[in-house]
Amino acid sequence: MKKRTMLGFIAMLAISLLAACSGGKEDSSKGEDNKKVITVKHAMGKEDQIPANPKRVVVLTNEGTEALLKLGIKPVGAVKSWTGDPWYNHIKNDMKGVKVVGLEGEPNIEAIAELKPDLIIGNKMRQEKIYDKLEKIAPTVFSETLRGEWKDNFSLYAKAVNKEEKGKEILKDFDKKVSELSDKLGEQKKKRVSVVRFMAGQSRIYYKDSFPGIILQQLGFNFPEKQEKLFAKQDDKFAFMTENKESIPEMDGDVLFYFTYKPAESKKDAETWQNDWTSDPLWKKLNAVKTGNAHEVDDAIWTTAGGVKAAYLFLDDIEKYFLKS
Repeated sequence: MKKRTMLGFIAMLAISLLAACSGGKEDSSKGEDNKKVITVKHAMGKEDQIPANPKRVVVLTNEGTEALLKLGIKPVGAVKSWTGDPWYNHIKNDMKGVKVVGLEGEPNIEAIAELKPDLIIGNKMRQEKIYDKLEKIAPTVFSETLRGEWKDNFSLYAKAVNKEEKGKEILKDFDKKVSELSDKLGEQKKKRVSVVRFMAGQSRIYYKDSFPGIILQQLGFNFPEKQEKLFAKQDDKFAFMTENKESIPEMDGDVLFYFTYKPAESKKDAETWQNDWTSDPLWKKLNAVKTGNAHEVDDAIWTTAGGVKAAYLFLDDIEKYFLKS
């Protein structure tokens, strides 16, 4: 009995040692995997070493937030949406549990550091002044600017989180949807489209280099001739900004889409501004208004969010107003 007991003990000891060795190798492998890096070149003119499998990403732009969500990544922290409490309606269900780390124009460095991120994604146009501070917290990747370049930025973000191929598939799917919708639109694309935004104290006519402008062009639309002449006089093809109601006739088109930026701190002023302009006799004389082709749409979808999720919803609006009305 003693001999059998001793043999059993030796066998159990051997199994335990093998299990321990096996477990040690597995843990080591996981540790090595976490140490893998990729090289990403970004807007700060650097090629940085980024974790190949980031687990705690903080994102500092609204369109960057949409990019991560579309790629299947929920950030641990993100800047507050420009409108919403704290997120846009079209992303709020996906953002439960995400920590607010300030505003896009003023991120909270302390809040970012507390989250212990392994990757920070931001934008040079917005946050260049604090890049050095962010870089000390975690590897930081910046896109260049924020206007209509959401596709370029999306590709960079996809590369930064090591999902470049998935990013390419998403953009390919978007372009396919654009092509299919463009085919459905047919003769409707001959209609010239005007895009107008109201803000507290300012009105804007968006053009070719804006978020809506780039998508409209991809669909095959052109802008009103008056606007073509208006923008021929200025180098900036993003938007014409005005505080003068005499500019209202320039807003006309075969179809007119308008929206109002209403952040909490100036919501009433923005609404007052919009109502003042859209009740003006000049507005009521617009051909698009008189023919019932002036449509109020969601500011977040048409420009403020500026990301891939909004781009898909933008296409839904175009289909709704041109093909389903």
